[in-house]
Amino acid sequence: MKLKPYKFRPVLKTVIWGGEKIVTFKAMHSAQCTMHNGSEAGDNSPFSNLHTPLKEGVGESWELSGMEGMESVVDGGEDDGLTLTQLIDRHGADLLGEAVYRQTGNRFPLLIKLIDAHRDLSVQVHPDDAMAQRLHGSGGKTEMWYIVDHEPGAQIMAGFDRAITPEEYDRRVADGTIMNVVARHESHRGQVFFLPAGCIHSIGAGNMVLEVQQACDITYRVFDYNRLDKDGKPRQLHTQLAREALNFQPSSFCQPSSPPLKRRGCEELPLVACDYFVVERLEIKRQAELDLPDSFLAMTCVEGSVVMADENGCVTTMRQGETILVPACLSRLVINGTATVITARL
Repeated sequence: MKLKPYKFRPVLKTVIWGGEKIVTFKAMHSAQCTMHNGSEAGDNSPFSNLHTPLKEGVGESWELSGMEGMESVVDGGEDDGLTLTQLIDRHGADLLGEAVYRQTGNRFPLLIKLIDAHRDLSVQVHPDDAMAQRLHGSGGKTEMWYIVDHEPGAQIMAGFDRAITPEEYDRRVADGTIMNVVARHESHRGQVFFLPAGCIHSIGAGNMVLEVQQACDITYRVFDYNRLDKDGKPRQLHTQLAREALNFQPSSFCQPSSPPLKRRGCEELPLVACDYFVVERLEIKRQAELDLPDSFLAMTCVEGSVVMADENGCVTTMRQGETILVPACLSRLVINGTATVITARL
């Protein structure tokens, strides 16, 4: 069986801070999709498959997920209906790549999301690998954000603006002034933030971002603006766990721009390269030829549309708001169209 690029059914999550930008961005006014009604990342409420008019409050679209109970499901083709884990079970290294498959087995190593912050997200931090393994039997969570769009005046909160001590953290959590020492960054379209585990952060109201992260859903809330959940109760905080996870030193979390690499018919801009993922931006104009790595390649179109043909003659369309998983066994794509595409791999 010759593999081809895969599309997946949307996995949408409604949250108290969500809006309606994702539905518009993905042109999904009524769709076969998977819905999850929860309060925020880390809520393990069950999913349900719905064919329904979509409403406001969609805060997240899980574009590519192998997380148990929240898995992406193949949409179309011979593998239609398989979860991402089942897809890996069936195709193994042909899908993920030899080195990745040896490292991760049937566990997909990344989680890719679109996030619409109609209101400020909670101020939070994620554990590193060692802490997550010790407390949760899981890997940690390093992530990056690409600003897809934003409203005037929108901000990203990331890192402390100066070094603080754990004792000052305790005092500021107690008196509600922790935000006085969190650095604020004005949002710009196309801006990149690299957020290693231990970095305090929040997506401010008015931002829509693409998030690439380790496949982990562990979040420690530090502050939540005294909001109440859907049952009228204060949302749970995890200030002591956050204290253990936090990096209290200031740092620059805006990823500096790199000069674009000229490829055949496109510009390739490296965004983030770390131990957990490599993320790049492709600017495709008319026709481009893309040589593929010996790894899966997740491609998210954040503007425009393209038609792709692989070496087996399979043709796949991709438009704004869609994410496609390209199998590692493919070596080349010919792409026609005009688009901005964010790619992620190991």
